[in-house]
Amino acid sequence: MKSFCRYFIFFLIFIIPGCSVAANYPLYLRYRPVKDFPSLQQKIGSNLGIAPFKDDRPETLYIGYHTPLLGSASYFKSDPFPLERAIKESLVGPLSRYGVETTAISDWDGQPDSLKDLETDSILKIHIKRFWIEGTAAPFRTTAKTSVHFVIRLGVKKEGKVFTKNVELEKETTVPRLTPQAMEKILNGILSEIFDSFLSNPY
Repeated sequence: MKSFCRYFIFFLIFIIPGCSVAANYPLYLRYRPVKDFPSLQQKIGSNLGIAPFKDDRPETLYIGYHTPLLGSASYFKSDPFPLERAIKESLVGPLSRYGVETTAISDWDGQPDSLKDLETDSILKIHIKRFWIEGTAAPFRTTAKTSVHFVIRLGVKKEGKVFTKNVELEKETTVPRLTPQAMEKILNGILSEIFDSFLSNPY
């Protein structure tokens, strides 16, 4: 009987945190470079135009949710909000550290012919096709599935070309308990993988 009580109490320690009322939580998105990009300025120039990023997902309000064993699911939004703003602002800071200043461009048609009219050395636009993290709880663990899909278009004036990269990344992570802080870490880690790869070899 005593061993049963000990097991029951131990079980509740992991179950009760998932019984909270449904809530919305912000996830602070921030790209933190892991690599160095010594040749970045040579490739894209010292002034990069940033065209409006576009969120093409069917549902643009949330970027994920967590389903506990008991209780209602919790939903998550990007911080900053909306998501396209979070991705853009996340990228601008690291670029300046490598001598690449950014200029907001009101629009860009994505065509090579329009590059000659740019006042910047290059121009960047990202279409967000998928950006989602989903946590599902089980006894003593939670599985987080993350899926990100970006279409990155970089127009380089000196090359007279537009380079397109179709980036898709999926990951599954198991943790004892999935907190908003853990979800932030997973998503920001994926942003580091994507943008480190892109800035290392933009075209």
